[in-house]
Amino acid sequence: MRLRRFAFPDSIAARMVLTVVVALFLTQAISTLVYLTDRSEGPPIHGPGVLVQRVTAIVQLVGSTPAADRERLVKAIDDPVLRVEWHPDRPPELSDYTGVRFDGLRRRLRETLNIPSRAIVFEVERRDGDDRHEGGRHRPPPPPFAGDDDRRWGPHIRLSIQLGDGSWLTFTGGDPLEGPFRVIRFVLWMGALVAVILVSSLWAARRFTAPLAGFAAAAERLGVDAEAPPLPEAGPRELRAATRAFNRMQARLARFVADRTQMLAAISHDLRTPLTRLRLRAELVEDPEMQRKMLADLDEMEAMIAATMAFARDDAKREPRGRLDLADLLQSLCDDRVDSGHDAVYDGPAHAVAEGRPVALRRAFANLMDNAIAYGGGFTVRLEPEEGQCRVHVDDRGPGIPEDEFEKVFAPFYRLERSRSRDTGGVGLGLSTARTIIRGHGGDIALANRPEGGLRVTVTLPR
Repeated sequence: MRLRRFAFPDSIAARMVLTVVVALFLTQAISTLVYLTDRSEGPPIHGPGVLVQRVTAIVQLVGSTPAADRERLVKAIDDPVLRVEWHPDRPPELSDYTGVRFDGLRRRLRETLNIPSRAIVFEVERRDGDDRHEGGRHRPPPPPFAGDDDRRWGPHIRLSIQLGDGSWLTFTGGDPLEGPFRVIRFVLWMGALVAVILVSSLWAARRFTAPLAGFAAAAERLGVDAEAPPLPEAGPRELRAATRAFNRMQARLARFVADRTQMLAAISHDLRTPLTRLRLRAELVEDPEMQRKMLADLDEMEAMIAATMAFARDDAKREPRGRLDLADLLQSLCDDRVDSGHDAVYDGPAHAVAEGRPVALRRAFANLMDNAIAYGGGFTVRLEPEEGQCRVHVDDRGPGIPEDEFEKVFAPFYRLERSRSRDTGGVGLGLSTARTIIRGHGGDIALANRPEGGLRVTVTLPR
């Protein structure tokens, strides 16, 4: 482990720096390879010295060759860098460029060829719309270059030299660097460079962010299952520190819930003994009306203690998750309410498969239905299976509730009906328990008043 950490950076910042350095190194390596590959072919023959030597050799060779064989010889010499043509007569439209720019080349060619009196004509390609006159005579403009580049051979210049028998050799500059194959190869090199950098960057980014994705998934899982196993401590140093803190937080939350449950269990156990004594003493009260009220209060206290224990323990939450038929579960709950004489209607498909804890979901939807019966007189359950989730609407037939109470009714022991009478509702834990269970499955509950009257409870569950 120590060797691996020494060989590879142990922090996010260092790994980012390493990624940038590697990407730059790859860029420089491929650029160097491109340069060396192009350089291996040799530079184009554009320099004046090389030009004079090659033109001299070609003129001497062609001049010493019989006229009948010169056409084939010129075709063999011709190449993309230096185009060579042989003309038995003077080529048409020869207009010598008499400026000083090519005087040096003309002088060197006359010296090397030893032809002081033969014609050597330089022609420069004109640019559109550029007309110049020198000495009352039309002159072609200079090439579109400046400085030292003016002396370099290029496709804009044509050199014509008269041979001893009156025929002419014409030399035209070419530039293979501008050829289509060269451009295509350059594009391929650059595409390969971009691809290498892109692939290496994606690989590094995925490698660096994979632990972050696991960390986010663990945080999301904690909101659904507080008893999830701790997250493995892996990745850069900063992420390992965050994971360690996350695991400690998860352990503290688990201990807090366990301590709360244990405390409530102890309070419940301690309260049952005095409640039993109070019930025995209430039996000795001679006034029947007073006795009835005392026993009713004791029953309500016991019910509140039992509901509190059920809400705190949430034993059903510990059952394993599995595939279940949500439609069948809702239909059975509605049938049970109809058998008890209540107004309950199911509207939805006969089958809808979802994943969850059957006992916990049955308890959650039973609380919602019983709440709709207690405050709305009846309800209709509508199931709407969707892509990736199931949506369940529980519509009651009551007056609805104020919108500013939508969130308050989910608080434990909160009731809109302030009398606390069990005849008008429970102890105020039904909606709290239902939302705890639904959110434990990764879903949620929302309330809304229907335009036609009544409250709508919408439950969303992932499939």
